[in-house]
Amino acid sequence: MEDESYVSAEKVQNVAESMMDDEEQEQEEENAMFPPVAGNEGSGVIAEKRQIPVPPHRLTPLRQTWQQIYQPVVQYLKLQIRYNTTRRCVEIRTCQSTLEQNAIQKAEDFVRAFLLGFAVEDAIALLRIEDLYVDSFEIGDVRTLEGEHLSRAIGRIAGRNGMTKFTIENATRTRIVLADRKVHILGSFSNTKIAKDAIVELVRGSPANKVYGRLRTITARMTEKF
Repeated sequence: MEDESYVSAEKVQNVAESMMDDEEQEQEEENAMFPPVAGNEGSGVIAEKRQIPVPPHRLTPLRQTWQQIYQPVVQYLKLQIRYNTTRRCVEIRTCQSTLEQNAIQKAEDFVRAFLLGFAVEDAIALLRIEDLYVDSFEIGDVRTLEGEHLSRAIGRIAGRNGMTKFTIENATRTRIVLADRKVHILGSFSNTKIAKDAIVELVRGSPANKVYGRLRTITARMTEKF
């Protein structure tokens, strides 16, 4: 009986070894048949695509400055960009040359800022500086105004020949776009907040000289901190 049990144990061991050999062989075959990396996954960047609708009134400026828009997107961010004439939108997507995962988000912010009304020279700062963003709000969110009252509020923000808007921009190091009822501000978080507070005061009816005085005080404090 001892011999029979010894033989059976040996058979079990042989069967186990043969099963392990079969599993290893199957694993090698699966590895050999593993499909190659597709698209731009080899660079570690996920394949992604964004579509940005173009307003009708920004179509002509987009055509006129298209070269200035696509060059930094293609050369600096290593993305692919085109204008879809059928859908009337700007399409951006990653490719094999894309190195940064957030490159497509930077490109989208850049294009959206231009379509909101910012100049290309100002919007391109979103590609170079990390802590910049665009803050948008409507005049109606501050105060309900219609007709001539709304026109006067927009006039107070702009000032004569745009001097009030330029003063706020220079004092806060921001860029401001007035688009009918909407106001768009491009800058850092702290500077954008200061500019927004100044515009809100103008909408509420504060005189421009009073707003200028507060801006001087705030900017003086900011320079002292730095």
